[in-house]
Amino acid sequence: MDDLIRVVAERGDLAHLTLFLWASAASALVFRLVREIAAANRRFDDFVRELARFNRRFGDAD
Repeated sequence: MDDLIRVVAERGDLAHLTLFLWASAASALVFRLVREIAAANRRFDDFVRELARFNRRFGDAD
């Protein structure tokens, strides 16, 4: 890894390396956020399903 950084720095492509690291970090963050949103949606769906079951069981039978 040190050799790669040295080669990139010697060639003057440090901006490209920085851009790659930024893009990688941003992509990882987006991936994690999408995973968290999917988990939150599953939890909300479970809550709504349990609420519907409760309403069927104890709801008024008009």
